[in-house]
Amino acid sequence: MDAAELEALKAMRTGQMATLVIHDAPRTAPSVGFTDAAGNPMDYSAFEGKVVLVNFWATWCAPCRKEMPTLDNLQAELGGPDFTVAAISSDRTAEQSQKFFDEIGVGDLTLYHDPRATLARASRVIGYPVVLILDRQGREIARLTGGAEWDSIEAVELLRRVIEMTSEAP
Repeated sequence: MDAAELEALKAMRTGQMATLVIHDAPRTAPSVGFTDAAGNPMDYSAFEGKVVLVNFWATWCAPCRKEMPTLDNLQAELGGPDFTVAAISSDRTAEQSQKFFDEIGVGDLTLYHDPRATLARASRVIGYPVVLILDRQGREIARLTGGAEWDSIEAVELLRRVIEMTSEAP
């Protein structure tokens, strides 16, 4: 992303995205792993080539619970070969998180698990929810602390722009 693209992206921080911090330069994301819901180890390299919205959350966090349906809607709208939402729970068990997903009818998100908050701590997460936006190389390019409506017009337009800006030139 060049300076003009970066400034254009920063100008899009309105409404639900007003508190999004867009970094002047991409930051290396930690290489600490996490698991899928079945307990299989993985890390951010599993998403290489995609823009990733990483959501650190827990079922005991009221703002996390409120924003989860909007993240599910976002995944339904933008999810595919260029973008994914990685909802990484710090609940003690993946079963707790899955039960919550089932209760609210989450159908498009994949559950990931960080039960000891190892990845969250390595990512300098000090409260929940926190969202990191990773570029296609797995580097952190933006961060939002606190809840948001991720299916809002502002959020979807900003993320579409990130996807566009980071795609390979023809």
